[in-house]
Amino acid sequence: MDDDMMTDDTGGVFSPRFRGFTIGLLASVGSVAFESLGVATILPSVATELGGLGGYGWGLSALMLANIVGTVIAGVDIDRRGPARTVLVGTLVFAFGCLLAGLAPGWGVFIVARALQGLGIGAIMAYAYSLVGIAYPARLQAVMFAFLSSAWTIPSLVGPVFAGALASLLDWRVVFWSIAPLTLLLLPLVLPDARRLASTAPRPASGPRRRIPAPVWFSILLAAGTGAVLLGLELDALLALVALVIGGLVGAIVALRWILPTGTLRLRRGAPTGLVIRFVLCGVYFGSEAFLPLGLTSVHGLGITLAGLGLAAGALAWTAGSFAQARIDAVRPGRRALATRLGILALVGGELIMGVAVALPEVWAGWAVIGWTIAGIGMGVAFNAATSATMSTTPADSAGRVSASLQLAQTLATATVAGVGGAIVARLGATTPAFLAVFGLTAALGLLGVLLAGRLDTAQAGDGEGGHR
Repeated sequence: MDDDMMTDDTGGVFSPRFRGFTIGLLASVGSVAFESLGVATILPSVATELGGLGGYGWGLSALMLANIVGTVIAGVDIDRRGPARTVLVGTLVFAFGCLLAGLAPGWGVFIVARALQGLGIGAIMAYAYSLVGIAYPARLQAVMFAFLSSAWTIPSLVGPVFAGALASLLDWRVVFWSIAPLTLLLLPLVLPDARRLASTAPRPASGPRRRIPAPVWFSILLAAGTGAVLLGLELDALLALVALVIGGLVGAIVALRWILPTGTLRLRRGAPTGLVIRFVLCGVYFGSEAFLPLGLTSVHGLGITLAGLGLAAGALAWTAGSFAQARIDAVRPGRRALATRLGILALVGGELIMGVAVALPEVWAGWAVIGWTIAGIGMGVAFNAATSATMSTTPADSAGRVSASLQLAQTLATATVAGVGGAIVARLGATTPAFLAVFGLTAALGLLGVLLAGRLDTAQAGDGEGGHR
């Protein structure tokens, strides 16, 4: 590949001059997807062996909070120096995190490894989307973005089952050890061209070198504040609990006021409310998903491979719901707020069926899969409709910031709800009361989304500017 990559406007994303680069980017995102979904399946086994059931939620929260920081750091570094260093460092950090997780002698080391993976995942996702904008002509960018989204589809279906089978037949550590070399093998497909692109892309005007940009500091503050809240919820000492929760909340709110678009924390109609709804949707879905395998294995005694089938069913249903909503939206685009509300109702209803089936050992475990399938359909409908409504009320000059804020809301919701659920399990154990409390919490969060859905309907939404709000 050469400099013509950015200027030649013939051929598709799999034409000879793009093929290796395209495959490398898709496989990089696919490896992240496989890791995320596969680890969700085997996490109960990991926590049991490493003595981490008391801090179960940190198995997901540590990765997601680090993901926030990794994404911001990578974005800043790509703007300053081009994508090459982010490609190399992000891949190495992710691979090292996987290797360390596979070697972890205890839960503490495993959590550190998950944080490293989160930093690497943030970098990988940042460079993947940035390189599409740098390397491909405008006419191919939408196609490539669609392929990047589809890179999650096969891992969503195969990852949970494959990881569960691999852990059952061999050992859960093999799952991590199989991912690390795969990501390293992809470097020759992406790194050389990222270097060439960096040498030809426009560079920022020279000037005094800034130290650490404000977005990085605020991302660290957000992750640290959220982590402090989650840590405080697990403590028994009241004074320390209150100090960590209040201090963490203050830090997180200060960071969010700077990072998020204007009006988000005040639930302004339009795009700001759409960001909150994204938080709600992902909190309900991913917060519940994090505890589905644990409940099926600890309460019902199922193997992790069967538990993985439940996750795969939800992923397939989400895809179906998304396509169904897309077809409806093409005919009636003015019904997005209604579709969001109906989708959230289906999500909550299915999640409650799943939650009761998971929590009560006398209920047939198959109801959990049925309920999670219904929830997946609802999630697909609501996620698609709410995202379309949010972006349609966003000014063109704020689209990038709002898109990034949507991803932030998704990551933060997953980390927060998984962490709170983990604190509940830490206090009550992997028992029926704990799972009823966790799934009751996520259902209540979903009902908040039902109430907010109507606020998506406006063509005069507030601007998307960021700042100290």
